[in-house]
Amino acid sequence: MTEPQLHRHFLHYSELPYSIRVLYTAALLVLGLGYLFALINLYNTYSGKDGNSATLTYQDLVIAYSGTGKGSRLESALSGSMSTMLPPDEVATVVEWVQQRAERGVYEKQIRPILDKRCMSCHDGSNPHLPNFTGYESLLKITERDTGTDIFTLVRASHIHLFGITFIFFIMGLIFGHAYLRPIWFKCAVMGLPFLFIATDILSWYMVKVFAPFALITMGAGALMGLCFAFMWFVSMYQMWFSGTPPAVVERGTRVASVG
Repeated sequence: MTEPQLHRHFLHYSELPYSIRVLYTAALLVLGLGYLFALINLYNTYSGKDGNSATLTYQDLVIAYSGTGKGSRLESALSGSMSTMLPPDEVATVVEWVQQRAERGVYEKQIRPILDKRCMSCHDGSNPHLPNFTGYESLLKITERDTGTDIFTLVRASHIHLFGITFIFFIMGLIFGHAYLRPIWFKCAVMGLPFLFIATDILSWYMVKVFAPFALITMGAGALMGLCFAFMWFVSMYQMWFSGTPPAVVERGTRVASVG
């Protein structure tokens, strides 16, 4: 079976000017660093919700999206992922306040100073993944029974992720498109599947609230998206600077030169 001819518009990295390769390399380096920090943020946001801060587990995601079904979100956090962020006596003070109907007077005198000192650097409302602690009314929402992330917070996070990650993989795909990789269907799959994975990942957030095992789909889609990113990143960097020109590209250049 003969190998399909190179498309007339295909240019391998070796055929690009150094200026374009430098541009692509700079973009890849920054995107790679950004993806690394995104993974760290993901771990920091979700790990430990089940009481085990050492790992990010299936149960962490179930609790994050559908809640524990008992107690309040604030109590769940203070007994799980946030248990090490406050001294035990301050944790006890906050939990006692929640269990005693979360009165406003006690909040102003005892709870607000603790939150201002320990929590507001992260829970100031700037991160859609984290509860907003700015004000009594905002805090009151997470003293109710823990039902996980509310729908409107998921919607806000969804559109941010859909737009942002689409742009990331569009740029990655443009750069990776210059890679010589066979079979062609595999190359196309690596470029196209991340868009399916991000849509599946985000839609599964909502389904976890209805059926907990959808958290496995969330984990699987996220992991596969990461694998596609890593594969395109390493292949692009390797072929751009470390590998030789593929024989098919050399042959095409020789053929064009002979015709000319």
